[in-house]
Amino acid sequence: MRKLERSAFGLGWRPELAAAIFANLDAIDVVEVIADDWLDARSSELRALRLLSSTLPVLLHATSLGLASTELVSERRLEKLARVIDAVRPVAWSEHLAFVRGGGVEIGHLAAPPRTRATIDGLAANVARARAITGSAPILENVATLIEPPLSEMPEAEFVRTAIEACETSLLLDLHNLHANATNFGWNPVDLLDAVDDIEIGYVHLAGGRRIHAAGETRILDDHLHATPDPVFTLLGQLAQRREEPLTIVLERDGHYPQFHELLGELQRGRTYVDRSLPRAALR
Repeated sequence: MRKLERSAFGLGWRPELAAAIFANLDAIDVVEVIADDWLDARSSELRALRLLSSTLPVLLHATSLGLASTELVSERRLEKLARVIDAVRPVAWSEHLAFVRGGGVEIGHLAAPPRTRATIDGLAANVARARAITGSAPILENVATLIEPPLSEMPEAEFVRTAIEACETSLLLDLHNLHANATNFGWNPVDLLDAVDDIEIGYVHLAGGRRIHAAGETRILDDHLHATPDPVFTLLGQLAQRREEPLTIVLERDGHYPQFHELLGELQRGRTYVDRSLPRAALR
């Protein structure tokens, strides 16, 4: 990630939001593009995406590599991703601390892996493979889960820190995922902030979800279909207070889109929490 003079705020690029994003470039510093949507794109389509990256800084966000697994990530999938990275020249690219397949079976969503040494070893091997093929390591994102990963040997905060250190990369800190997991399983989200205090933060995700009821339990589901809740903004302020460097913050929304001014309002609220938390020197 390039060094910033002040914190940057942006949105996930979605076709439904494209026109409004271009109409509000003065309020948007960065966009995050889902890399998987472009893996099989034609050269002309990639040129259009490159045009976007010449207008706004672009982050590429991958969702299907399944790096946090003892299975080797597909070389073919990485080669496709490398083609997109070469064409678009993003600021950086990211993936999840998650697996999406096992034993040749695609499970259809991002799943939190067992928090074990074996998982971290497999993750490190996959990140090294990704770095060799794409030319750079991904920023790695903490993921939300509705169940505690079975066979885990360490708490989430320790797992995230150990994983980032093992891969020699930076963290994409998803604050809603942090809020959801801490709430779902009864631990303090500040524990994870403490654990990564000296870990480089590549960038930050904001999002919203909803409460669901299953098997007599209440859980927060990270669905990206709702506004960012108050506790996530509180975590953003706490994070900014701990960091001397500017942050890059991206708001994710995957459906049930409100009026665009509401999304801009969430970004502005994020700016308020960051600006009132950062030391004055960081705001100049």
